[in-house]
Amino acid sequence: MLKDDIDSLSPARDFSRRSFVQTTVGSGFAAAVLPVTAQTVTTDAAGLEAGAVTIPVGDFAMPAYRARPAGKQQLPVVLVASEIFGVHEHIADVCRRFAKAGYLAIAPELFVRQGNAGAYTEAARLIAEVVSKASDAQVMADLDATVAWAAAQGGDTARLAITGFCWGGRTTWRYVAHNPRVAAGVAWYGPVARAYHPGDKTIVELAAAIKAPVLALYGAADGGIPVETLTQLEAALKAAGNVKSEFVVYPDTPHAFHADYRPSYRKAAAEDGWKRCLAWLAAHGVKA
Repeated sequence: MLKDDIDSLSPARDFSRRSFVQTTVGSGFAAAVLPVTAQTVTTDAAGLEAGAVTIPVGDFAMPAYRARPAGKQQLPVVLVASEIFGVHEHIADVCRRFAKAGYLAIAPELFVRQGNAGAYTEAARLIAEVVSKASDAQVMADLDATVAWAAAQGGDTARLAITGFCWGGRTTWRYVAHNPRVAAGVAWYGPVARAYHPGDKTIVELAAAIKAPVLALYGAADGGIPVETLTQLEAALKAAGNVKSEFVVYPDTPHAFHADYRPSYRKAAAEDGWKRCLAWLAAHGVKA
C-alpha cells in the first residue's frame, strides 16, 4: 500500500483519548481515528429501529448494525460497507441517516473473522494484519448473506443498493460486479487500481462485470487514489457498455472527505455527495 494512502487514512493524532474506543458494533470510534473532531455529525434514532444484530453466514454469526424506520415493511435496502476501521459510530450514524430517508440500512462487520479492526491504533498494521486477510470471496459471501437476512426481515431486495467508504468504496464496486441484483451503487473514494487481499483483482480489471449504475465520489487531492486511475476505470466501463455510471471528482479535496469525525472532512463536498447519493438511488430503482 502506498505511504500516501496510509497517511491519508490515519493522520498524525494523539492516542491518549481512549474513551471512544469501540466496545460493540456501531458504538464508539475505532482507536486509529481518535480523537474525534468537534464537527462530528450525530443522527438520533427517534422513529427508528436501530442497533446491533447478528446475521447468519453458514455456521458463523456475523455482527452488523442496522437501522430502519420503526414499524415499516418492504423497505428498500442499502448495504453500507465500512472503511478499514470497521463498523464504529460513524458508520452506524450513516445507517441512521439512510433510515431517516426511508431505507433499511445494514452495515456488516466484514473483518470480524480476521480481528478487531476497532482496537488497532496504526492503519498500516490494521491493513497488514486484518484488512488484507479478508478476501473478496469471503466479503462477497458475507454481503450475499446480508441481503438474504434483509429479505427475511421484511426488506425489499428488489430495490437493493450498496454504498461504502474507502475500502468499502472498493467493496461497493466489487459487489456490483458480483451481484447482478444490485440496482445501484455509490462508491466513496474506493481504490480502483489495486486490491487489498493478495490475488484479488482490481476494479479496473473487473470493469466488464459492472453492469449497474455506480455513482463514484472522489477527491482530486486524494494521495492514495490518483485521478488517472479513475479516468482509466471510466474508460473501461464505457468500453464494456456501462454508460450509466458517473464520476464526480471534487477539486482540492482529500481522501475521506465524508468522514465528519476526522480532520479530512470537507463539509461542502460531503453534503453535496450525500444529496447526490440519495438522488442517485431514487433515480435508479432504489427509491424510498
